[in-house]
Amino acid sequence: MQQVMVVLPTYNEKENLADIVNALLKLNMQQFSILVVDDNSPDGTGQIADDLAQQYQGRVHVLHRAEKAGLGPAYIAGFKRALELGADVIIQMDADFSHQPHYIPQLLEKLQSYDMVIGSRFAKGGSVDESWGLYRKLLSWWANRIYTPLLLGLPVNDATGGFKAWRRDVLIGMDIDRVQSNGYVFQVEMSYVAHKLGYKISEIPIYFPDRQNGTSKMDSSVAIEAALRVWQLLWHYRSLNPSMRSNEETSTVPH
Repeated sequence: MQQVMVVLPTYNEKENLADIVNALLKLNMQQFSILVVDDNSPDGTGQIADDLAQQYQGRVHVLHRAEKAGLGPAYIAGFKRALELGADVIIQMDADFSHQPHYIPQLLEKLQSYDMVIGSRFAKGGSVDESWGLYRKLLSWWANRIYTPLLLGLPVNDATGGFKAWRRDVLIGMDIDRVQSNGYVFQVEMSYVAHKLGYKISEIPIYFPDRQNGTSKMDSSVAIEAALRVWQLLWHYRSLNPSMRSNEETSTVPH
């Protein structure tokens, strides 16, 4: 049976962490565990994570990082630890309930036929929070459905989506150390590298609510930086192709 691990990066998520962990565990899935990657949150999130790991020994793990160093490095560190712990499937998601746990069985079912699956706000049947204004909806739709796919040739409807399920061999084959983004463009870069290496990507539609507790890490400057960085991705990976996959047998990551 496959070992499934959810990677949850956190920074000041004390209001959400226990609730999201409990919601995930209530899925009652076998061979299912959680890895909290905390960037030394000043609000005590790391201690809450340790308490949960003590309460749910073997099912909740914690990776403490020395400082807040960005979403991308947090995920890369989490992916590596998940692989070290023997995960066959790695799910990445936010800790604030904008990515809802009840979609995980659908992600896993779809992953049986694909290499990576995105929980997509903009695929047919997907939607975003009703509180989003028209401008925000149009901007996000245009960035994900038009700008990024057209520029990169990326066959997805939610390029910046961060709710994903990965097969173990895909993360190893991608050589995730090559991914250097430090921000929300990390999501685009991961999907783009997977696509350029020839991995099969699919999506399931999700409803994406705004967080109810805590403060969002997204602002307009982050969105502008992500848009500009897409051009850098296009140039940086212009020569990447499926023959450049890493070989799991030669990888130093244990199983």
